[in-house]
Amino acid sequence: MHGEYKVPGGKLVIVDFDVVGGAIRNPRVAGDFFLEPDEALDDINAALDGLPAASDSKQISAAINAGLRGDAVMLGFSADAVAVAVRRALTEATSWADYDWEVVHDPAVPPRVHLALDEVLATRVGDGRRKPTLRIWEWDESAVVIGSFQSVKNEVDPDGAERYGFDVVRRISGGGAMMMEQGNVVTYSLYVPAELVQGMSFADSYAFLDDWVLQGLRGLGIEATYQPLNDITSPLGKIGGAAQKRLGNGGVLHHVTMAYDLDNEKMLEVLRIGREKISDKGIASAAKRVDPLRSQTGLSRGAIIESLKQTFVALNGATPGSVTADELAEAEELVETKFATREWLYRVP
Repeated sequence: MHGEYKVPGGKLVIVDFDVVGGAIRNPRVAGDFFLEPDEALDDINAALDGLPAASDSKQISAAINAGLRGDAVMLGFSADAVAVAVRRALTEATSWADYDWEVVHDPAVPPRVHLALDEVLATRVGDGRRKPTLRIWEWDESAVVIGSFQSVKNEVDPDGAERYGFDVVRRISGGGAMMMEQGNVVTYSLYVPAELVQGMSFADSYAFLDDWVLQGLRGLGIEATYQPLNDITSPLGKIGGAAQKRLGNGGVLHHVTMAYDLDNEKMLEVLRIGREKISDKGIASAAKRVDPLRSQTGLSRGAIIESLKQTFVALNGATPGSVTADELAEAEELVETKFATREWLYRVP
């Protein structure tokens, strides 16, 4: 068995082992991490040797921590990271390099079509009818996009939304409401096979799938980090948030919206942001939650997007592509039957 796991913001962990009689045998952990003292690597291997192959990540991590000598120092990785690598080996997970990636950056479509395309393209990747894809959204209309399980009346002020021309739509992924103002957000979707995140918890997969964008933002001079569960942030404030949906056919949708420029007063008139929502951010005011990309880079939205696309291509060897005519037709039909219906929008009133 062979497993690899690149720790988001950290180092690569590689593990090779045999499975004999339902147990892990002859484990060999390697990588570009730092570990002191040298003998601690033997501790990790010894802790893995003999563990049941059915062990979950928590059990593997606990065994490693229990077996490590007291003065061991792990830099760039952790017992949890080794556990993920082991589980990825046992589940025959894939890596970014195993796929031919496509980058789609098409002209703007209505918000509901964007949401329908997310479902269509993720489904096609799960079916094996489309390459794994990064899609950049373009906007020429404004919308509030609420999470799959949110209440419309709890999240949106209808008067404020109407005053500023924001439509209200519901996506298929969970998470919170996003105010998508035309020209002022950077939104992307990843459509990947489930095998890419095999062996990871949902929390681990969020950071794993967005590690490329953190690298891209750092290349623009932003000290970007990931704040569990789903925030991309910096010392100056939150930049954006991620959401994810795993489909039954093996397709995974992972999408992110980052603020390019933001009118905080307008946001507070359009969205209902209560004290409970901001209390876990360690701040006193919702108006201070988000610090846009424009203020941190001085670059145009288009320049930021092009730089991020170049980062993705450099890391994964992706090629340009586009939404096909039949994919768009399928999405437009899905708008009529699902995303434009009151039943969908108000399924949680």
